[in-house]
Amino acid sequence: MQLGARVLKTGVAIVFSLFLADLLSLPSPVFAGIAAIFAIQPSIYRSYLSIIEQIQGNIIGAAIAVLFGLLFGHHIVAIGIAAIIVIGIMLKLKLDSSLSLALVTVVAIMVYEGNDFLAFSTVRFATVMVGVLAAFIVNMIFLPPRYEVKLFKAIHTLQDDIIRWTRLAVRNASEHNSTKTAISKINNRYSDLEKIYEFFKEERNYIKSKRFVHARKLVVYRQMMVTTKKSMELLSRVYKHENAIGNLPDSFRIMFLERLDFLLTYHEQLLLKFTGKLKPEHSKWTVSEEHLNRSTVMKHIIEQIVLDDSTREGEEDFSSYHLFYTFSRILDYEENLEHLDTLIVSFRSYHSKETNEDLEEQFY
Repeated sequence: MQLGARVLKTGVAIVFSLFLADLLSLPSPVFAGIAAIFAIQPSIYRSYLSIIEQIQGNIIGAAIAVLFGLLFGHHIVAIGIAAIIVIGIMLKLKLDSSLSLALVTVVAIMVYEGNDFLAFSTVRFATVMVGVLAAFIVNMIFLPPRYEVKLFKAIHTLQDDIIRWTRLAVRNASEHNSTKTAISKINNRYSDLEKIYEFFKEERNYIKSKRFVHARKLVVYRQMMVTTKKSMELLSRVYKHENAIGNLPDSFRIMFLERLDFLLTYHEQLLLKFTGKLKPEHSKWTVSEEHLNRSTVMKHIIEQIVLDDSTREGEEDFSSYHLFYTFSRILDYEENLEHLDTLIVSFRSYHSKETNEDLEEQFY
């Protein structure tokens, strides 16, 4: 079992909220602990948004609870009706995320049957808010999330697997069902990658220069993800037409493999370049060998398609179409690699002093 940062922060937030409630001599500090559980968020920015919504939700919950308590007393039916009204108001105001805690506030206030109902309601409301505030402080200070490292790690490991499976599939070396399963898992991991990117996007910087650097990083990471997606599409296409690729003429198949290997290696080098482990000029798009030249490759593709079309005329399934589809993915992948290279070189040129030590130390 892995204990992530959010799990640890939840435990710390509960302890801290109970400590604060006890320090302020608030009755029933358990409600502060419950509030802290609901208020923990995966990022500081979301925690900030959460505390705003929690305050609004708790004010609504407390107001309805006090109103119903004064008008209808503390009957259990009145508590249920008050909860229904709070739910309706919260949904109308689109405060869904703080709905649960607002209901806790309603119940916590309306169960009291003493004479000093208004004073008790104020104290109970304050107890809940102590828990929310404690969670925000813990989320901001204790193990603050570092989503850039998580994002790059996710991109790096995912791209590593895509490159590995592409090299196996294009040589028809992998077992068919294993490749299919791997592609399915890769697609699921990409969905998780998008979530991490959103968390990184939500990070806020209060220094103007840092905000500018963060904005440019977002552009680079967004292109990294687009390029990874293009490599996923290429892997799926190679997997689908691996038999057609295997039946290509030897000279053309060798050219196909060499170009694909070149692009995959280029992608690996770009990740190295971004972490500062590669000279900026090393992976520039310079092609010396004839089989790697784009115009030459396109010429060979057209010649191969014409040749297949003339020799296999009348057949429903011939490799020229498969070849065309696959190379369209390769060209798309290539263009996105070039764009990623441009963005990385630009970023490293203008922000060479802005380094993430954790990122550069943990990789390669």
